[in-house]
Amino acid sequence: MADTAQIRGYHAHVYYRDSAERDVAAKLRDDIEASFEVRLGRWREEPVGPHPLAMYQIAFAADQFSKIVPWLMLNRNGLTILVHPETGDDVIDHRDSPLWLGERLDLNIAFLEAGNTSA
Repeated sequence: MADTAQIRGYHAHVYYRDSAERDVAAKLRDDIEASFEVRLGRWREEPVGPHPLAMYQIAFAADQFSKIVPWLMLNRNGLTILVHPETGDDVIDHRDSPLWLGERLDLNIAFLEAGNTSA
């Protein structure tokens, strides 16, 4: 049985397909930054690493999960969001341990299996 103490934090990847969804993602980004202690990644306007769509990343501490994830559930406004733990094993984190809010997307796990790091 895996020990949850190995979870150092979480990433939430907020995906968008077009300019309208990007606008929704921008509002979500502003709101979460104003509401929580998070680290926001840069906008990725094209698929990168294992991620099949444009996106940005929200990084947060493990003790914030119970506050941030329910907030994302209620405020995602139709966007697809991947939440995964940070354990040091990108393959397991993305392939075996993800939580999807909205549509489940096909990640390029082969990118991670080849030893590349996540975006």
